[in-house]
Amino acid sequence: MYSRCGEVALARQVFDEIGVRDPVSWNSMLCGYAKMGHAGEAVELFRRMRSEGSIVPDEVTLMYGKCGDLGSARRIFDGLAKKDLVAWNAMITGYAQNGLSDKAIKLFHTMREARVEPDKITIVGVLSACAAVGALELGRSLDAYASGNGLYHNVFVGTALVDMYAKCGNLGRAMEVFDIMPHKNIVSWNAMISALAFNGQGEEAISLFTRMINVNQGFQPNDITFIGVLSACVHSGLVDEGRRWFDVMQSAYGIIPKIEHFSCMVDLLARAGLLEEAWEFIEKMPQKPDAVVLGALLSACRYQKNMEVGERVMKRILELEPSNSGNYVISSKIFANSKRWEDSARIRGLMRERGVTKTPGCSWIEVGKQVHEFHAGDGLHLRAAEIYEMINLLVDEMKMEGYTPLMTE
Repeated sequence: MYSRCGEVALARQVFDEIGVRDPVSWNSMLCGYAKMGHAGEAVELFRRMRSEGSIVPDEVTLMYGKCGDLGSARRIFDGLAKKDLVAWNAMITGYAQNGLSDKAIKLFHTMREARVEPDKITIVGVLSACAAVGALELGRSLDAYASGNGLYHNVFVGTALVDMYAKCGNLGRAMEVFDIMPHKNIVSWNAMISALAFNGQGEEAISLFTRMINVNQGFQPNDITFIGVLSACVHSGLVDEGRRWFDVMQSAYGIIPKIEHFSCMVDLLARAGLLEEAWEFIEKMPQKPDAVVLGALLSACRYQKNMEVGERVMKRILELEPSNSGNYVISSKIFANSKRWEDSARIRGLMRERGVTKTPGCSWIEVGKQVHEFHAGDGLHLRAAEIYEMINLLVDEMKMEGYTPLMTE
């Protein structure tokens, strides 16, 4: 408890007074040091743990990964004379769970070069990394491996495949994998419902949801299920359906709405042009709206050129999130759309005054066994000239089809 609250000294005092220390107490103390950046103390404690035989390096690697201290985890991993599958899995999963998907994928290729056979834990970890960066080619090879090694029966592998295919844009294959999975849990159903929802197939998502609750020994939906259902309504413009399911969630299933559910409802109303109703919905929320809720309404105000609601949202969101550059840019555009040039310039000036700079967009693409990362306008890639030439050709083709780029500057 003390280490979680940042009181590492008090945590160490309590730790030192423990007569017999189990792995939980060792891990808690080490994790506390890692989170607070006390590398020296962490290394000292690790050496003591190892000398007393209280923990093995694989467990330390896994623990560091869970703490988010991937640097320490990698140093321990690299220092292992013999790396077994547990160590590889701990490091790969640590990277994947902490947003370092490219490193997770690279390490997986290194593992295969070392002739270490992956298991279901490896597959799930790498698939989550593939889903994050759109590495469809690798995802397909993992699908083939899972099929050839009888891993489809594992609900976690099957669910990870569904998620990967959906996020990489192959919704058809995601549905195929889902249908042939012999065992499904609520996470599997949620993954498929969300996949349909975010790919604009709202009615299909809701149909799958009703199938879920009506199958033999039907699954009880949870809060995540209803985020998927409401998202389906958002992406397909099903306003009345969204209102109904928001009420059913509470009345029939006793689920108390979370901020994500409120965000979906605001987004649903805003996209339908019901901006005043969306604002009233925010005002009646039992908890304070976060930046995601307000941002959904602010974006809708920009597209629909609603200055009245837009100004209310601007004031609230700039107070709540003063360092987010996107809020200033959208607010400035709302004023510009209404030809209120002085107010538009004032927002830009406020952004500069507060030292807020725009965060460049970032994207990834997998080619062969390598994941390439791009930042907007950096031009650092070795083939940047070819890439920009191709982008310009694609933009010209899209313009010929009637596409008009939405400029943010």
